[in-house]
Amino acid sequence: MIAVRLLCWLAFVHTTGIYLFTRGFLLSRLALPNKSREEQEQWSRFATHKRAVLLVIDALRFDFVSDHPPDPPSPNHHNILTLPRELTAAYPQHSFIFNAYADPPTTTLQRIKGLTTGSLPTFVDVGESFSGSVIQEDSLLHQLGSSGHKVAFVGDNTWLSLFPTFLDHNLSYPFDSFDVEDLHTVDSGVISHLPSIMQQNSEPWTLAIGHGLGVDHAGHRVGPDHPVMKAKLEQMNTFLGQLVRIIDEDTLLILLGDHGMDQTGNHGGDSIFETSSAVWIYSRGAPLSSSSISLPAEILPKTTFPGERLPHRSIQQIDLVPTISLLLGLPIPFNNLGSIVPELFDRGDSNVNEALELNARQIKRYLDAYRASASGGELDGVWSDLVNAWSKVSDAPSDTRVSALFAFSRLSLSTCRSLWAQFSLTLIGGGLLVMFTGIVASYALFSLLGNSGGDQKKKLEKSFLRAFKVGALGSVVSGFAYPLVRDYLDGVHAHHFVLFGGAVASSLTLTLTCKPRFTFDTLKSTPVLLILHTLCFASNSFTIWEDHIVLFLCLTSLAPSVLIGFTAPTPRLRNRILGFSALFAVCVRLMMLSTVCREEQHPNCTVTFYASLTSSAPPVLALVLAPVMAVSIPHIVRRILAISKSDNGIARVFLPWTMTAAMLAGTTFWIFEWIHSMEWFGDVGNMWLRNGRTMVARVTVMLVIFAGLAFWSAIPVCLDIQRTERSTRTRMSSVTGTNGESPVVADVRLKSSHFKSPDLDTQVTVTLLGFANAFGSPYLILWSIFLSVVWLCMQLTGQVVLGLFTVALLAYLEIVDSVRDVWGLYQAYSKGFASTTHPSNLNLDGLPLKREVQFSEIVPLALLATHAFYGTGHQPTIPALQWKTAFVLVSSVRFPYSQITVILNTLGPYFLAGLAAPLLALWNFPPFLPSSPSLPVSHQEDVVLSVLRSCLGLTTYFNSLLLGSAVFAAGLRRHLMVWKVFAPRYMFSALEMGALDMGVLVGVWGVWRVRRSIGRLLRGADQLCHGGQDVYNIDTKALQECI
Repeated sequence: MIAVRLLCWLAFVHTTGIYLFTRGFLLSRLALPNKSREEQEQWSRFATHKRAVLLVIDALRFDFVSDHPPDPPSPNHHNILTLPRELTAAYPQHSFIFNAYADPPTTTLQRIKGLTTGSLPTFVDVGESFSGSVIQEDSLLHQLGSSGHKVAFVGDNTWLSLFPTFLDHNLSYPFDSFDVEDLHTVDSGVISHLPSIMQQNSEPWTLAIGHGLGVDHAGHRVGPDHPVMKAKLEQMNTFLGQLVRIIDEDTLLILLGDHGMDQTGNHGGDSIFETSSAVWIYSRGAPLSSSSISLPAEILPKTTFPGERLPHRSIQQIDLVPTISLLLGLPIPFNNLGSIVPELFDRGDSNVNEALELNARQIKRYLDAYRASASGGELDGVWSDLVNAWSKVSDAPSDTRVSALFAFSRLSLSTCRSLWAQFSLTLIGGGLLVMFTGIVASYALFSLLGNSGGDQKKKLEKSFLRAFKVGALGSVVSGFAYPLVRDYLDGVHAHHFVLFGGAVASSLTLTLTCKPRFTFDTLKSTPVLLILHTLCFASNSFTIWEDHIVLFLCLTSLAPSVLIGFTAPTPRLRNRILGFSALFAVCVRLMMLSTVCREEQHPNCTVTFYASLTSSAPPVLALVLAPVMAVSIPHIVRRILAISKSDNGIARVFLPWTMTAAMLAGTTFWIFEWIHSMEWFGDVGNMWLRNGRTMVARVTVMLVIFAGLAFWSAIPVCLDIQRTERSTRTRMSSVTGTNGESPVVADVRLKSSHFKSPDLDTQVTVTLLGFANAFGSPYLILWSIFLSVVWLCMQLTGQVVLGLFTVALLAYLEIVDSVRDVWGLYQAYSKGFASTTHPSNLNLDGLPLKREVQFSEIVPLALLATHAFYGTGHQPTIPALQWKTAFVLVSSVRFPYSQITVILNTLGPYFLAGLAAPLLALWNFPPFLPSSPSLPVSHQEDVVLSVLRSCLGLTTYFNSLLLGSAVFAAGLRRHLMVWKVFAPRYMFSALEMGALDMGVLVGVWGVWRVRRSIGRLLRGADQLCHGGQDVYNIDTKALQECI
C-alpha cells in the first residue's frame, strides 16, 4: 500500500510540475479570426493568370535544383532535377528559382500552415504533426472558397485534415502520408491524377495542388546521398517535363519544397539544410517580369547555400502567400506576414510599388488587430519601432518608397518572429515551485527510508495519509480562492490553481512530517556529480556537448568504488571490484563510439551511428556485431546469474531459448529493413521483405510480452531444490555462505518423526540453490523481457550499444554488491562480531539485514541511462528522432503502435533504467527464513522499503535535471539559442521523466510479484523445518510446484 501511495504522489507531482511549466513556457500563437474582405477590384488588377498549379515535392532542398550546387557535387542529388534551371536560363522573364527560408519547426503540417496562411508556426505545434487540426484562420484556400473557386488536390492527406471543406471532393485524391518506407504510392498517384486534372474541363478549378512524398521518404530511409534518391529526383524531373508540356498559358506553375532535409535525410529542426527549400515559378504565357527598370538591391536579398560559391536570390517561404494571392487576383489572407516577391510584379507602371503598398497595408491591419487583442501587450516594447517604420513609409519620397515599404514588411515579420512564443511567468513560476518542492519532499522521504531503527512503514503511512489530506485541502482552498486572485494571475485558469495548491501542499506536508536531518554526514554525501550535470544546462555549449560530458561523469562516478576495491580485505573481493569496474569502463567507453551529431557540433563531430553523414543505413560493423550481440547477451546474463547459482528455474528456459530467439528476431528485422532499403530485389522482393519483417516483429512481441511475461508472472523464481536424506542424531537449520559473502545456498535439515527408535533420526536436507540472489535473479528476468522489446525497436547500431549498456549494468550490480560486502566485513569487525578476527576471515551471517541504498550508488545508473540515450543514436533535438521505427509493427502510421515504437526507441534506455532501479536493492540480497531465531521477522518489509528508496533516489536525480533544464530555459527565454538548445532539452527532460516513472511503476509491480512468490516458497520451507511427516510431504510437493 505504501508503494502505491508513493507512486501516485510521484506521478501527480511530476505531471503537475511539467504541465504548469509547459503551459507557461510553450503557449500557442494567437490566431486572429479576421478575414480579408476588401473590394475585389483592388486585388484583381494584379492578376496575371486564371489558374495555378502548386506542386509540392516534400523535402525538396534548394541545392537539389540549384544551377551552382555545392562543390564537389553529389552524384545522387545534384544536377539531376535540372528542368527548372534550364527553363530559367532559356526564359528569364518567365521562370524564376528562389532559395526559400522555411520557418522552423520544419515539419510538413506546420509548413502547410505557413504556405497557406502566411503566418508563423509555434514551437509546440510540432506535436500536431501526427494529428493535424483544421485551420480556422484566414488562408489562401479560405479566400478561394469564399470567392466560389474550386480547389483540386492529389497527394499527402495532411491537406485534407487541415482543409476538409475547401478541397473539392470530386477533384481530390488523398493518399496516406506517414508510410516512410513507401517511396512510390503517393508519387504515382500525383503523377497519374494531376495531369488529368489539368487537362479536363468538366470540373473547372482555380488551384490544383499536388503533394508528392517520395523524395522526403527516400531521405528518411536512406539519406540524400543514395542511388534511391537519384532515381526519385529523375522521376520528378521527368514528371515536371510532362506538366510543362501540357500546361496552358493561363496557368501558373509553382514548384516548391515544404522544407529541406539535413545531411542524414531528416528534418524538423532549424539547421540551414532543413530551412533551405527550393521554389520555382514558371509562366508559359504572360511574362512575370518585363520591366527594364532595375529594382533596389535591398529588396532583392541573396544568400549562399553551404558549399556553394555563388549567392542566390532568397525569399521567405511565406512570401508565396501574398504573391500567389495577387497573381490570381485574390485578397491576401488577413494574418499574412510575408512580402510579395518584387520581381514577379516588375512590369512597369509602378506595379511593384502598388503591390508592396497593398501588402504593407494588409500587414499594418493585422498588427493593429493584434495590438487590440488580448495578447496585444506583447507588442508594447516594439510598438514604437513599428509606428516609426510606418511613418517612414508615409513620408518616403517616390524614389525610396519601395525600399521603405519592404523594410516595414520585413520589420513586422522579424518582430512577430521574435514573439512567436508567449510566456506566462506566473505558470512558469508555479511549475518551477512544484518541481522544487517535489524534490525536497523526495529527499525527505529518501532520508526517512534510510533511517536505521524505528518503524519506517508506520511513519510513511502516517506521512502519506496526512499529505493526501492536506493536499486535497490545498486543492479545495485554491479552488475557492481563485476568483479572488484571478485578476492578478494573467493566463492562469482555475484548474491550474487547483493543481498547484494540491501539489505544493502535499509536498510541503511530506517534508515537514518526514523531518529530514541535515548533519555533517549529509554535507559529505552531497551529490556533486548531479549538481555538475544540472549546471551544464546553464550554458548552451555544455548542453550541446552533453553527450561527451556524461561520458566523463559516468566514468568519474565509479572512482569511489575503484578506491574501495584497492583496499578490499580479501583478494576475491578486490578482484571482483576492480575487474567489474574495468568491464564497466570499457563498455561505457565503447558506447561512446556510436555518435549522432547535432548541427552545432560540426565539424568537430563524426557520425558513426549511420554509415555516413548523408546516409541513414547502418555501418557494416553494426551489421556484423548486432547478431553476435543478440546471441551473447542472454549468455552473459546467465553467466552473471551463475555466480550466485541462480541460473535455475525460469532462467534455464527463458535465457537460452526465449530471450535469444527474441533478440535474434529483433536483429533480423533490421537486417531485412536494410536489405529492403537497398532495393536489390525489385517491387515483388521488397513486398516479401516488408511483410516478412513486419511478421517477425509481431511474432517477437507476442513471444516476449504475452508468452514470456505470462510465464514469468506465473513462476518468477530462479531457485533449484535439492533433497537428501541420511541417518543422524542431530537436528539443525542453517544458511551457508562462501568466503564471507552472501550465502548462495540454504540447507534446511529436517528430523523425521515417524521412526520408532528414539536414538536414531533421519536427517532430510533441502538445499535451495540460488538462495543468495533469490530476489534479484527473477527480477532480472523480468528486466530482460522488456529489454527484448526495446531491442526490437532499436536500429542495428543501437542494438550493439544496448548490449553494451546491459553488460555495463550487470557489471555495476556486481560492483555495488562487492562494495557492500567490503563495508559489511569492516562493520562486523568494528562492532566486535569477532574481536580478534581479521575482516577477511569474517562471515556475514550475523550482520544486520537492513540494506540502505545510497544515493551515490544511484548516480552511475542515472548517468549510464543518459549515456545509452546518446549512444543509441539520439540527441535532444527533433531531427534526431528515428521516424522509421514507427513502422516496426505496422506498415503505415497507426495509433498507438507507431507512437509506442518511436517512444521505446527514443526513451527505451530511461525506461530500462527506471525498471533496473529495484535491482540496486535486490541484487544478491538473500531472503532469510522468516522464523530463523537470529533474524528479524520484518526482513521482507525491509526489502520493499529499500526498493522504494532506490526508485525514489533515481526519480529524484532526473527530477533535478528536469528542474535545472526548466530553470535555465525560463531564465534564458530571450536567449538566441532558446528554441534551438534550451527548450528542446527541457522537453526531452520531461519525456525522460515520464519514461522513468513508467519504468519504476512496472518495477514495483515486479518486486511485489517476486516477493510474493519467494515468501510463499520460504513459508513452505519453514514449515518443513518445524512440522511433522504429513506437513513435509504436502509442502515438498508445493515447493516442487513453485519451481
